[in-house]
Amino acid sequence: MADKIKFTVALALVIAGLWGYYQLAQSAAIVRLASVVAGLAAGAGLAWFTEAGRQFFAYAKDSVEETKKVAWPSRKESIQTALAVFGFVVVMAIFLWFTDKTLEFLMYDLLLGWKK
Repeated sequence: MADKIKFTVALALVIAGLWGYYQLAQSAAIVRLASVVAGLAAGAGLAWFTEAGRQFFAYAKDSVEETKKVAWPSRKESIQTALAVFGFVVVMAIFLWFTDKTLEFLMYDLLLGWKK
């Protein structure tokens, strides 16, 4: 029960930070940004002391570790893949244009006789 109360208060702190952003519309941008950052920091700090908060932060830490294990493509591989996609798009565009013009010719010129 205490965790639910802490989590609710943490959520209220985040909402208060966002509310402060809009209430300080006449203030400098840095003050408005500080309101949001303070609300997020206070909410995250309080959420840290809940069981769900600790599980979330552990999950986030594990996610970062997993992304470090991913074999990301090199610049050369990324460019080659992008060029292959671009080439495929060009070929498909030409094919669809040709198919459209062929069907247009068959339907309007030969079958219906609208274009003469």
